[in-house]
Amino acid sequence: MALPRRFLPPLSALTAFEAAARHQGFTAAAKELNISQAAVSRRVQLLEEILGLTLFERIRKRVVLTPAGAAYARELQEALGRIGTATVNTMAARGGNATLNIATLPTFGTRWLIPRLPDFAARHPQITINLPTRIESFDFTAEPLDAAISFGDPVWPGAVVERLIEEELVPVASKALLDRHRIRRPEDLFRIPLLQQSTRLSAWADWFAALEISCPPVPLGPRYGQFAMVVQAAVIGMGAAIVPRFLIEQELRDGSLVVPFPQSLGSKQAYCLFYPEARRNDPALRAFRDWLVEATRQQSRKLPEQRDGAASRRR
Repeated sequence: MALPRRFLPPLSALTAFEAAARHQGFTAAAKELNISQAAVSRRVQLLEEILGLTLFERIRKRVVLTPAGAAYARELQEALGRIGTATVNTMAARGGNATLNIATLPTFGTRWLIPRLPDFAARHPQITINLPTRIESFDFTAEPLDAAISFGDPVWPGAVVERLIEEELVPVASKALLDRHRIRRPEDLFRIPLLQQSTRLSAWADWFAALEISCPPVPLGPRYGQFAMVVQAAVIGMGAAIVPRFLIEQELRDGSLVVPFPQSLGSKQAYCLFYPEARRNDPALRAFRDWLVEATRQQSRKLPEQRDGAASRRR
């Protein structure tokens, strides 16, 4: 719903205030905008009159944002940033190009998505993919995002959900660590630190429970915020980890990590693609969606082959 025009101050006043807030001064703002310092001051004063608020305090020849001014500046910077992004995208689309902002989980983006993006770029050279990272949920109406890749089943009103790939957690560790501690049975893992990912704190307990092994009711080992951290800690021998198999393909190939026991832990949840219902027929987004679904289906078909190959190497 459009706002009444009385709530939309002149753009010249908004840009003058945003520049002054960012530079914490009128002189630098005037240089950036190529206007006089007096003009910046007049435009900020006009904005203060419209708002009925004091945005800057004048202290000994300096201007300092008031609390209200600081809060308004933060929101205004985000809004002007979205306008700038929309403008760039529209100009790019004029030449047949398009830009997509796809939020993704950090480890999924780094370890799985980015290595496969050259294939997408070769198929769709006119589409640029930007990848901001997000861990927590967000609102498509409040952020300049075209789609998001997340884990689980969050409910986002007005969003289409495309299920991509299920998570299969496997225990891994460096071969040197396993040999040094003579890890021969799953129970032997209790002799070494069991590394944890902070959003999967029950993973080890669930894995041992599936094997009908009681897990000690104490913290198992260090916690890390991202799977990438857990994997790196396991590679350098800080402990054993339980991580999604598809995120450690390289480590399993080069031998820096091994799967000591074949039992894996499945999940009913999955990595999903979310995008606004209104964008369902957007050509660029549809191209990315189709490519991503195809790539994750290929990955799902590879998982049984990876398990069989690992079993053969153990034998």
